[in-house]
Amino acid sequence: MAEAFVKRGYNLISGGTDNHMMLIDLRNKNITGKEAENALVRAEITVNKNMVPFDDKSPFITSGIRVGTPAITTRGLIEEDMETIVNLIDKVLMNHANDAIIEEVADEVNEMMGERAMFVFLNNTNLINKFHLFLLFFSVLISEICFLILI
Repeated sequence: MAEAFVKRGYNLISGGTDNHMMLIDLRNKNITGKEAENALVRAEITVNKNMVPFDDKSPFITSGIRVGTPAITTRGLIEEDMETIVNLIDKVLMNHANDAIIEEVADEVNEMMGERAMFVFLNNTNLINKFHLFLLFFSVLISEICFLILI
């Protein structure tokens, strides 16, 4: 992912990443971190505005964004998908005032992630009943501990 951002002219703090997070300085793209975060949220992409070293903007505006991969890899995306994701992010950032393009990207994101649920709901009645028994047992245990503490 970092390589794909660099290829598109983004300035990554530290020149790359050693882990799942990267901090991108947007000053050369003429967009603030706040504008980027808001435009990307409208496109169904979550990033965080973030200050960068020697930032000339306030912490409420910022000159950068923080991007990470845990949410998308948890949902089943792999390294080959990162180029597509960076392309979608770049498309939004380069057109952050164009609502039509942002809606188009949001549709692409929703289509890409539609079969990759963030949360899987339990449909197994037996498992749900066991979970409820566990919660009941746990709440009784906590009540007993509190009672013993008060004595």
